[in-house]
Amino acid sequence: MASVGAISFPRSGFDAVIFDCDGTLVDSMPAHFEAWCDALALYGASGVLREDVFFAMGGRPSHDIVMEINDLYSLKLDPEAIALAKRDSYYKRIGSITLIDEVAEFAQSLRGHVPMAIASGSNRRVVEKTLQLLGVSDWFDEVVTSEDVAEGKPAPDVFLYAAKLLGVNPLKCLVLEDAPPGILAAQRAGMQVVAIPMTIASQRA
Repeated sequence: MASVGAISFPRSGFDAVIFDCDGTLVDSMPAHFEAWCDALALYGASGVLREDVFFAMGGRPSHDIVMEINDLYSLKLDPEAIALAKRDSYYKRIGSITLIDEVAEFAQSLRGHVPMAIASGSNRRVVEKTLQLLGVSDWFDEVVTSEDVAEGKPAPDVFLYAAKLLGVNPLKCLVLEDAPPGILAAQRAGMQVVAIPMTIASQRA
């Protein structure tokens, strides 16, 4: 497992906990970045996505990221084709991902006591494959992805829908998130947020 250092988790004041997946529960962001680079290079856009920009956009749906790249560089990349190539490249690297120690231990401590959900900007197949590979699928009562809502992060939709599925008032939900779009989305949903330090520092140390 990977470690992100000491995190202060609240132990009361919430009725449910919602976890982002990539970069929060799972140390998978380096694998996702490399997959994005592969996909973009495949379609003639090598080098357009800087690592710091990618991490700042963490949690956003693939379609939105491609559209932003198109706007930034006056490109006409096909969002669906890039997303498919990126997913295939990520699958080739999925064996390198690990749980993030502190977050996984917190989740384990809540099992059977507090309803929990995943709310991710990735697509469902990727999220479910990730959770299955790491053996944590049964930790969570619900999994919500960008495919389940009208707008992805930083809109609050994924978190509000997760709260609805859990049957918990959004104001009584605690969210764990690592990326700015996800943190903003949780705040817009009226939820308490614990910011998980981005794992880029530990990966490059």
